[in-house]
Amino acid sequence: MKNYQNYLLLKAAIPEKQVPYYLSWVSRFYNYCGKEPEEPVTQKEIESFLMSLSRKREDWQVQQAKEAINLFQFVKRKGERAGEGKGIESDKKWAVAAQEMIRMLRLKQRSFSTEKTYVSWLRRFYQFLDGKAPGALGKQDIIDFLSHLAVQRKIGFSTQNQAFNALLFFYRYVLEKDAGDLNQVVRAKKRKRLPVVLSKQEILQLFDHLKGTQLLMGRLIYGGGLRLNECLKLRIKDIDFERSCVMIRSGKGDKDRQTLLPESLKNDLREHIDSVRNQYDKDRKEDLPGVHMPNALGRKYPNASREWVWYWVFPSRTLSVDPRTKKIRRHHLHHNTLQRSIRKAAQRAGIAKKVSVHTLRHSFATHLLEKGYDIRTIQELLGHSNVQTTMIYTHVATKNRLGVKSPLDILG
Repeated sequence: MKNYQNYLLLKAAIPEKQVPYYLSWVSRFYNYCGKEPEEPVTQKEIESFLMSLSRKREDWQVQQAKEAINLFQFVKRKGERAGEGKGIESDKKWAVAAQEMIRMLRLKQRSFSTEKTYVSWLRRFYQFLDGKAPGALGKQDIIDFLSHLAVQRKIGFSTQNQAFNALLFFYRYVLEKDAGDLNQVVRAKKRKRLPVVLSKQEILQLFDHLKGTQLLMGRLIYGGGLRLNECLKLRIKDIDFERSCVMIRSGKGDKDRQTLLPESLKNDLREHIDSVRNQYDKDRKEDLPGVHMPNALGRKYPNASREWVWYWVFPSRTLSVDPRTKKIRRHHLHHNTLQRSIRKAAQRAGIAKKVSVHTLRHSFATHLLEKGYDIRTIQELLGHSNVQTTMIYTHVATKNRLGVKSPLDILG
């Protein structure tokens, strides 16, 4: 128990006054099972103990007991693994497994960004396992890795979920194994963070320090509540000037939606598209490969990638190598281009907030809410699956529905 106590204080960063409770829960659990701490326990025994505890204790105490027991099991397994050393399987098997994962990701038509993220998590999983062969992996390895991320790496809740999804894909489609019940994972803390929102005056100040294509993209994102990738991946056919709308194809969650095309943006956007047409004509004259096509459309319509309607609204000035097909073609602008411009513009404007491209989307939703538009309409424009996600903007809107005034203002 001494090692566990030190681990709670030094690694898990449990407040010192709470450590005795964690030690007590572990002792009670082993007394309940009639076992010594060195002996193995089953998930069924843990669930039985927590069930009996729930009849006498409050929910937060049951959760604390669950976390204490899971942490103890993690620390114990960590000590056992320390003596194992390197696995006998070669790195070559992991390289083959990684290539198979990439092949399956492409077969399942996952995006290239998802592919990079999942492979990155697989690499970190391999490093954590210290050379253990892919064929020898079990569900306990996932539990230990995810617990390690929460306890020692201090990652957030959503990041831990991302790692879980990557490994679940690896187990299911590469190893062809069932990850099983993962209730023993030490979960990362789910923290509520309010979005950073700019005032209308700050939006104007930000735009004053942008120019050219970056200004146009910034205004479009703020004017329609787009995500960065949604803006970058716009095609000519997605802009509907007559209906004053922008069509978002395969947005987050692979969903399509319509959002607003501001009237004040139409003339500038038309001029921009005219200049893009010149670039398109030049590409066709030089007989360059067509633009990247989503999913299997490139195979179904082999000539569509060269058509004007599929061309990027915001194409890159330079050609680049397609990471999957290795063809040299024109891609859309890189996401760092606008991110960097927005950060620098905020600094030059003297805005004392952490501003990113996504701040414009947050500001779009908040300003609509302040104007009195209903939450369901804003939800549809943003493309949120759950209205609870949209409700977060009610916490940052300056005008609330109840019209509550500060008591200090009433005194005045």
